[in-house]
Amino acid sequence: MELQHFSHQHPLVFNEEWSHESEKTYCSGCGEVVSAPYFSCVDCGFYLHKQCAEAPSEMNHPFHRDHSLSLLVSSPYPAGTILCDFCNKICERFVYHCSCGLDFHIKCALFSYKIAEKRIAEFQHIPRIVPLISTENHPQKIEYVECFVCRKPLLDSVYISPDCGFYLHVKCVDLPPVINHVLHQQHPLILQFNTRGLSCKICEKPQRSGFVYSCSSHCEFVLHIECATMPTKVNKLFHRKHPLILQIVNELLPCQICQETQLDQAVYFCSKCKFVLHIGCVSPPSIIEDKIHHEHPFTLLQNQALVCNACGTLGNYIPYVCSTCNIIVHKKCISLPQIIKFSRHPHPIFHTYFLEEREFEKWECRVCHEELNTEHGSYFCSKCNYIVHVNCALDQPEFYNVVDSIEEIDEAMEMSFQHETATSIKHFSHDHDLTLSEDIVGDKQCDGCLLSISASCYCCSQCDFLLHKSCAELPKKKHIWYHYHQRPFRLTSGCIFQCAICGYETSGFAYNCDECEERHCLRCALVSDVTRCEGHEHLLQFYLNCKALCNACGGSTVTAYRCKSCNFTLHDRCLRLPLTARHKYDEHPYKLTYQENNSYKKSHYCDICEEKRNPNQWLYHCAIHNNSAHPQCVLGKYSFIKLGSICRLGDHPHPLRFVQKVHYYPECLTCGKPCLDLALECSMGCSYVVHWECIKPRPLGTNPTIELLPKDEKISG
Repeated sequence: MELQHFSHQHPLVFNEEWSHESEKTYCSGCGEVVSAPYFSCVDCGFYLHKQCAEAPSEMNHPFHRDHSLSLLVSSPYPAGTILCDFCNKICERFVYHCSCGLDFHIKCALFSYKIAEKRIAEFQHIPRIVPLISTENHPQKIEYVECFVCRKPLLDSVYISPDCGFYLHVKCVDLPPVINHVLHQQHPLILQFNTRGLSCKICEKPQRSGFVYSCSSHCEFVLHIECATMPTKVNKLFHRKHPLILQIVNELLPCQICQETQLDQAVYFCSKCKFVLHIGCVSPPSIIEDKIHHEHPFTLLQNQALVCNACGTLGNYIPYVCSTCNIIVHKKCISLPQIIKFSRHPHPIFHTYFLEEREFEKWECRVCHEELNTEHGSYFCSKCNYIVHVNCALDQPEFYNVVDSIEEIDEAMEMSFQHETATSIKHFSHDHDLTLSEDIVGDKQCDGCLLSISASCYCCSQCDFLLHKSCAELPKKKHIWYHYHQRPFRLTSGCIFQCAICGYETSGFAYNCDECEERHCLRCALVSDVTRCEGHEHLLQFYLNCKALCNACGGSTVTAYRCKSCNFTLHDRCLRLPLTARHKYDEHPYKLTYQENNSYKKSHYCDICEEKRNPNQWLYHCAIHNNSAHPQCVLGKYSFIKLGSICRLGDHPHPLRFVQKVHYYPECLTCGKPCLDLALECSMGCSYVVHWECIKPRPLGTNPTIELLPKDEKISG
């Protein structure tokens, strides 16, 4: 008997017995050693197993109903390499290929076809292996092999011997080709090759290859084999009233074990009791030991509890109990970190299960400002009596770090100056000695915070450099409570930058984050989360979520400072308004005023922009000239760049000085318009003058490129 096969130019002769006993010859179709019966071309040394020779050139595979598979002699891809989508090994010989990218060894395609056609009798002789009974005869690699069908570890269940060349669980060979599932009742699901890599509707995870149950009507509904065969109804001791049904729930309800929420995902659910169990929580461990976080084991309690002793959260849940300590906790709270570095506090805070009561005083969470029950868990700093709810502290992972030991975060806060005498210091930001002075003539600005100086300050006798006493004594490193990076910020000076918080450009000191390179001006960096304001008699506390109207400007707030007792609310930018400010056209300073004293309607206009003002909102007022103005009109854009500061910028060969022209307005050499606002002029006497807006780098950003020069430096042209 002869056969003309498409893969070879000569006729192939059929052989019922193998005649070359001493030779190993390989099938050109599947690549395995040839055994009888087979076809051969003796002249060319070409061999094909009978099964490979008689394989159809086109195959309509029951596990791939969308397209037919074409038998090819070699790879159809330019790169050449193909991975079989059944066994996950390289295809080097004949391959069944589909236009959608599905590829199989010839042997894998034929073998899986037998499974699909339920021709199981053809390989019933293959021995079954029970992993728990016989493991010593398996090669070590079997531990890492997956079932070709479900892609789960082969040793999870009884499997077919690897001697046949295929790794299959016995239960996967017997899978029904079509099922009806409770999660997709409108269409049946059919067993198919996983060609599209869709995520399973139960576990929400994709599967790279293997088989899945997919919708027969192309609804893109897919279930992994393991997920499709899990029970659709369970009964649990900790919910004895009703069974829990597998279904997709569109309510945001927490799992009774892990307390996490999942929307529109498959869970076990009791609709009458609103009781939810995630798929992975159906069989929780009965005992959990975590000696890093707690010295005793926790045991699953088969009843619901009302409050967790670790985090203080109210509500029904399935708890774990430590009978030694008599505490009941959520499963997730067993591993709560014992010490954390919280962004809103400079010291480490410790988890505690209870605190002693304070007579005549209640504990209040410093984040949400709600009363805190000290009989339940919290995070606490004994140095400062700082306390927060567990959930408030751990709500956003980027705002805390877990601490293994206190030594990790103890850093000495070095001061910014060296004491020389009681009235003289050497400050890191200035070349000359600074002397403490009480006699300040005129309206002067602090070079650190750029606010007016009205009390004693440190000043330089050789140049116009002044610092508030408080600014001179700032630490070189400071914890910034509102920033998510935990390392202390570093105090820097001598540059022009844009504050990352308020957005103002400034020549003052900055606290710099070395991790993200953000720079914060002193006005922003020095405000605490609990502070006072001259415009209100009570303490103001920072609220992360506060929807209200600002009492200063009338605008709506998202985050704000608020007085809990009287609902007084301020934007953080309004809280930081300077008490006094100077406008470029006025020789006298304006004072921040919190209430309009003049009821005459014509006075309710801003004397700078001449637009209407709301008399119930804060304003700046000059009592000498009886002028009133919007805060933003007085401050303008450049109130925090000190006039007289010197820098090098642009192509001009000489240093440039910051100026603000009042009596005459020279033309800007860049845009040709009069310099009505902040400008730079040559410090060496040239006629060079240019708007700051025209010459500054864009964007200026918080990582500055403009360094300031000493004001007394002698620089030649």
